Amino acid sequence: QVQLVESGGGLVQPGGSLSLSCVMSGSIFSAYAMGWYRQAPGKQRDLVARIYSSSSADYADSVKGRFTISKDNAKRTVILQLNSLKPEDTAVYYCNAQHKFTGNDYWGQGTQVTVSS
Repeated sequence: QVQLVESGGGLVQPGGSLSLSCVMSGSIFSAYAMGWYRQAPGKQRDLVARIYSSSSADYADSVKGRFTISKDNAKRTVILQLNSLKPEDTAVYYCNAQHKFTGNDYWGQGTQVTVSS
């Protein structure tokens, strides 16, 4: 059973930074593409960034140049570094694991990021 546990959300002022972490247990970390999604109130859940087993990564246009996704295979952890935060980045951020062969998706419980002065 895949489990994803996120940490690192919080309240930050515009222009500030946060780092989100997600630790996987219950399966082979390298078999998954790992991603971060976010969902603001009243809006759909959207992809923020995804990193593949090759370590290549994709980003939403709205976060390119500000957010960086990385992973530590030994620690089974994916990290999202959020810099130059804007109020519109406020959302619940969810960790996602997608099996690269079956396409099965797994989700963390979400962590709140609030950008406000």
